[in-house]
Amino acid sequence: MSANLELVRSIFAAIGCGDYAEAQWADPEIEYVTVGGPEPGTFRGRAGLAEVMRTLFREVEDLRTEAEEYRELDGERVLVLTRVFGQGKLSGVPVSARNAEVFEVHEAKVTRVVVYYERDRALADLGLEG
Repeated sequence: MSANLELVRSIFAAIGCGDYAEAQWADPEIEYVTVGGPEPGTFRGRAGLAEVMRTLFREVEDLRTEAEEYRELDGERVLVLTRVFGQGKLSGVPVSARNAEVFEVHEAKVTRVVVYYERDRALADLGLEG
């Protein structure tokens, strides 16, 4: 297993249990991109990453993201097919989604994460099959 894949697996070991507090894995200038979803956009730095997480936690409680599959795309990128679970804070409605995330790793730090709210779009953008 490559060091990059091992790093991404360790991130999901924590967030799969609902632990989103640790961000030592993130480069200080990390770029966090959301494609689709309620607030698509690009956020920069650990402060931007924290703001994205605060927004999610304002809307969803008991948020968990579990990895279903890992794919090393090349020497710097790891694709993770994910399942997201939680419950809407205001509505009480269960939240469940199948997403995809692409992690770019340089020198043992994640420098970019692209979160696709539509898994099929991620696979198409990457030229992969489901």
